[in-house]
Amino acid sequence: MQSPLIQELVEAFRVLPGVGPKSAQRMAYHLLERNKKGGVQLAKTLAKAVDEIGHCSLCRTLTEEETCSICLSSHRATGELCIVESPSDVSVIEQSGIFQGQYFVLMGHLSPIDGIGPQQIGLDLLQKRLEDGAVTELILATNPTVEGEATAHYIQQMAQKLAVTVSRLAQGIPMGGELEYLDSGTLSQAFLARKTI
Repeated sequence: MQSPLIQELVEAFRVLPGVGPKSAQRMAYHLLERNKKGGVQLAKTLAKAVDEIGHCSLCRTLTEEETCSICLSSHRATGELCIVESPSDVSVIEQSGIFQGQYFVLMGHLSPIDGIGPQQIGLDLLQKRLEDGAVTELILATNPTVEGEATAHYIQQMAQKLAVTVSRLAQGIPMGGELEYLDSGTLSQAFLARKTI
């Protein structure tokens, strides 16, 4: 029979996305058997992060400061505002180095079935930011899901009322992708978003 404390540790690992019972058990036993020092460091860092990390007052991404370094940077284009669903989306875009504007993180998407409306994803804050007049282009980078598309459409309508230019990230065939492996939705989006060369 497994120790109650070990079982509690296994269950604690299961809060992570994609971690099932077997993976959680492997992680717990690995830390206890082979890397107690790493486990102590993990516990300290996790406790500190949960305690000290909050949301940026402007873009809502995760940061330990009141305003994140991206929002404070004088090298960013303040007229371009990229709308994403999560802080991890900001991280991915930043790693590419392609975008030099600012962000607004929704922390989700519209989902009336789940009780998530415009207020829950900060669209009231986004509207105030757009009303300030500094934003000239809104770049919609929500996920290409039904909820992501509905969220993008809602934001597009909101921005157009304020005469802000709206663009959407292109979707379709990935670089290096082969047509035979694409689903019909991706292929149809690629045809719809085609451009003259």
